[in-house]
Amino acid sequence: MLRAYLFLMFFIPLTFAFAAIALVCTLFDGTGSAYHLIACAWSSVSLRMGGVSVEVAGRENVPENVPVIYMSNHQSNFDILALYQAIPRKFSWIAKEELFSYPIFGHSMRRAGYIPLDRSDGRKSLRSMVAAAARINQGVSVVIFPEGTRSEDGQLIPFKQGAFLLAEKAKVPIVPVSISGSGAINPAKQLWLKPGTIHIRFAEPISEIAQTGRKRADLMNQVRAAIEANLETYR
Repeated sequence: MLRAYLFLMFFIPLTFAFAAIALVCTLFDGTGSAYHLIACAWSSVSLRMGGVSVEVAGRENVPENVPVIYMSNHQSNFDILALYQAIPRKFSWIAKEELFSYPIFGHSMRRAGYIPLDRSDGRKSLRSMVAAAARINQGVSVVIFPEGTRSEDGQLIPFKQGAFLLAEKAKVPIVPVSISGSGAINPAKQLWLKPGTIHIRFAEPISEIAQTGRKRADLMNQVRAAIEANLETYR
């Protein structure tokens, strides 16, 4: 518990400092590249402060020169930090809208082109997915957690429809991503921090051609199976 308090004591001001720097960078760099480099530096420093390392496998499965949708399981707040280190190219987040209301931090996310997901009702959620698909069609890869929230026991919880509605609209490859070990480092909804290693594995992509004409439930089951298969590797 003490480790977690000490971590937060430094992590919170560090996050706002990096967010402020990144916000200034967006005034001069509309591509988001500088913002992304700063975010990667933020995640690297934060992981080191927490005594957390990241091991990555399957990067060769990430398609080059095309936008993709990364669909990942979600165990811990540290997943975000780890994915910045694992994903080999610039990407945007699809994140819950509440995060965008934070001073400095939220504004910098908007300036960077990150996409708020309003889950208050189906109509607003649909608009969020349409906006995300438009960003992807401009060449931007995105990350989404199809579970919609963190798993409290490391087991996959039921997927939400939104991620797969996005896939239908964007028509780009899906890369299933498995994150193992982050729940033991920082369990969901608990103020606890233990040093350790987060394992991230990229599965083979599901091409837009392989998605065509399939029922949404079938695609959902395929992504879920791909994520779950690689989770088993580290259990």
